[in-house]
Amino acid sequence: MTHKPQPRELARKQAAPLSEAAFTLLVQGVLDYGIFMLDPQGYVISWNAGAERIKGYSAAEIVGHHFSVFYPAEDKASGKPQWELETAVVEGRLEDEGWRIRNDGSRFWANVVITALWDDQGELRGFGKVTRDMTERRAAEHALSERRRLFDHLVRAQETERRRIAWDVHDDTIQAMVAVGMRLQLLAERVPESTSAELERLDASVRGAISRLRNLTFRLHPPGIDRHGLVEALSNHVSDVSDSWGMTSSFEHRLDREPTPETAITVFRIVQEALMNVHKHAHASTIALRVESSDGGILTRVIDNGSGEPMSRDAAHAHFGIIEMRERAETAGGWWSMRGEPGTGTTVEFWVPSSGPAPAPTDEPRRSR
Repeated sequence: MTHKPQPRELARKQAAPLSEAAFTLLVQGVLDYGIFMLDPQGYVISWNAGAERIKGYSAAEIVGHHFSVFYPAEDKASGKPQWELETAVVEGRLEDEGWRIRNDGSRFWANVVITALWDDQGELRGFGKVTRDMTERRAAEHALSERRRLFDHLVRAQETERRRIAWDVHDDTIQAMVAVGMRLQLLAERVPESTSAELERLDASVRGAISRLRNLTFRLHPPGIDRHGLVEALSNHVSDVSDSWGMTSSFEHRLDREPTPETAITVFRIVQEALMNVHKHAHASTIALRVESSDGGILTRVIDNGSGEPMSRDAAHAHFGIIEMRERAETAGGWWSMRGEPGTGTTVEFWVPSSGPAPAPTDEPRRSR
């Protein structure tokens, strides 16, 4: 009876070992990585197409030259090339990032891995060297860092101006209106009853205006973030507004670090606007706020049990609060979304990057009312 090969057995028979010539062809054809060998003293003995593309030398130009030619003068003066070979011998491999020099004298930012190669007798036969050109990535990281720095500066400037306006309103406008209210009350006691009733209505209007101005000063500069951090500021805010609006609220948080003040302010402002949006448009009775560390940033969800009616695209673009939330998140380098289903409520979700002290061990999600 003839044995019928099984698929796995067939695959093993068909998969011949990669020949040395085929492997050489593979290495020589790679364009995104410079792959070449050095002899034990650091002289180039092989060169692939990727190395030629990255460094600008043809094989004929570079084979036989010492690899230190790729290093800036300051690195050669400090003995860095030799130190890297010695480290690769002791530790088996070395990885480094830094400036390297092309054939035309220009610099590029490289990621380099040097691996010591030993034969079966334990004799050092040379080094394998793999180089990647990281110049574009480094430039992108610098651009992102600069954007972040400018964003933080903008947030600080905005908050400083908001704080100044809040103080001006509190110390000037509100105090003047409080004085007006006191005078109206004194007048109401000295005039005829018919006029007194009108003065009392005016006093009620003044008190209402004072209350609205105090709410405005809170929205301009909410207390708590500077002194107590993001979690306490959010906890106090969601509790205060839900009580004043007659809603039930819950708050879950799991942050592995306290964010920078600029990130904390950004998260707070978006949550503040999302809660106001729930109050004005959702017809909800419960609000759930969830904040957690995620992917090097802060992921936040504001969930209500309101009507969940989706806003039309045109209305969403025209709604200032929605525009403000989205722009704050995206300007910070993050994203923002809002989704709702009729009868199930609406979820506002956003993520912003964060930086801060080293992460602390995390526990189970903490809950606050």
